[in-house]
Amino acid sequence: MLGWVFGDIRSNVVNLHTHDRAAGYLEYDRARVKWFLSINYDTLPEAVKARGLRTYRSITLDGEEIEFSDGFTELHTRSYEAILRGEGYGVDASRKAIETVYGIRGAEPIGLEGNYHKFCEKEMHKHPFKR
Repeated sequence: MLGWVFGDIRSNVVNLHTHDRAAGYLEYDRARVKWFLSINYDTLPEAVKARGLRTYRSITLDGEEIEFSDGFTELHTRSYEAILRGEGYGVDASRKAIETVYGIRGAEPIGLEGNYHKFCEKEMHKHPFKR
């Protein structure tokens, strides 16, 4: 989705990559993206945990945060069901995303250098950033 909306990728940097979380920086033609993904409950912001939530999805555009944690729990399942019905996107349409993820998975994490997501600061002192 990011490639479709923001254009070609110019830079793909990984700051953190462990067994349960990863973070980095993507630069597109029309966007700069600091990202943090985790499957570990402990990485959720305290305010989110206080609300009893188990997931947190947020994007900040032009300084304004848009939280979209609700309503996406079945998104991947629905996408996979559509693919199995022959309604999914092919490799050509997905190429940018596949190449981006391939770059992330193969990158050597650089730690807290350059443009990194603010959640990394909390994580770096507890966990090594290398695989």
